[in-house]
Amino acid sequence: MTSTRLATLGHEEPSLLALAQRLLSVAESGLPAMLLPGGEAFVFTMAGHKAPDGSWTLERRGTSTRYAAITALGARFLPEDRQRAVLGGRTAQEFTGLLVESLPAVTNLGDAALIAWAAAETDHPKLSDAVERVDALDAEGRPQYTVEAAWVLSALAAARGTVDVERRFTAARDRLLRARIGDSPLFPHATGPGLVPWYRAHVSCFADQTYPLQALARAHASTDGGDPAALAASEACAARICELQGDGGQWWWHYDARTGGVVEGYPVYSVHQHAMAPTALFDLADAGGTDFGAAVRKGLRWMTDVPELAGRPEHREPMILDRLGVTWRKVYRGDPKKAVRAARGLGTRVAPGLRLRSLDRMYRPASVDRECRPYEFGWMLHAWLGGGE
Repeated sequence: MTSTRLATLGHEEPSLLALAQRLLSVAESGLPAMLLPGGEAFVFTMAGHKAPDGSWTLERRGTSTRYAAITALGARFLPEDRQRAVLGGRTAQEFTGLLVESLPAVTNLGDAALIAWAAAETDHPKLSDAVERVDALDAEGRPQYTVEAAWVLSALAAARGTVDVERRFTAARDRLLRARIGDSPLFPHATGPGLVPWYRAHVSCFADQTYPLQALARAHASTDGGDPAALAASEACAARICELQGDGGQWWWHYDARTGGVVEGYPVYSVHQHAMAPTALFDLADAGGTDFGAAVRKGLRWMTDVPELAGRPEHREPMILDRLGVTWRKVYRGDPKKAVRAARGLGTRVAPGLRLRSLDRMYRPASVDRECRPYEFGWMLHAWLGGGE
């Protein structure tokens, strides 16, 4: 199965097409093991343990409703037989149905929004129930975390052609646009005060950028005649994170939402490289925005050419383990209690742009987090098999 996105990748850089296809195979082989017995829920994470003989085992930990919904969003692009292989014998629509039935017990806005988004994309007959649950959890005028507010907008954009959501849609769109600080192109961690301590209210993460830019692009695409303000905001955010992208293709982790600068680059997450940046930037291009394909390809290349692990032999290990069905979660500094992030967060609060470069020498990013989560593969499928919807 070759999507237009994969076909374009093959045209632009054939070696990366092989990498993307390899990653998609890892996703399909790895997801069934992440499904809990009974086939109705996905784990929160799979943790890798290496034995003295060099062999690996994976330990299931926790459960996650949102990761299950993201997996359904990605798996819907697979042929039906492969959907069933990934989702315990169910199609993406049938699996989404389980999530819709669970909504009365769902109390997290982000979880409900992702379920509603999956219901809209799989044409589930109970989409209106899912939208009503989102509305019940999204109190008018209350600040929300930016990621969850973005998922609400994406869900409503997907539902517009089926359910009357115009009032909710406009409110969700306006909330995201108002959330930005001054003329910064980046988004904060929350849409208003009260959710984040004052001393780190200026710090936002990569997800706080990709999900809003994706949602606003989708909002533009879903509007007859387009939505120039939404598209412009999506474009500005995308252009800035691409401008800040690392020389090795790294998508950095924490930003100053006031100035549009980087607060702290690490960890570098695999999911950002192979899935989240691609799916957001592809959705922007599909909506008629700028094609940031060069940045996507640069980020994808990081998965096999990791500069952080290219030094001493003890730091060299692959981020992709095909036989195990995982991609390791991130490369990080190994600093105690995330000391570098804390120091830079506090420092930039007082002096925007402060880097404290001595911390880079003290805490080098050469540690690997040997975990893998279902949403990493869900967004990977969404990124590379989607498009042209």
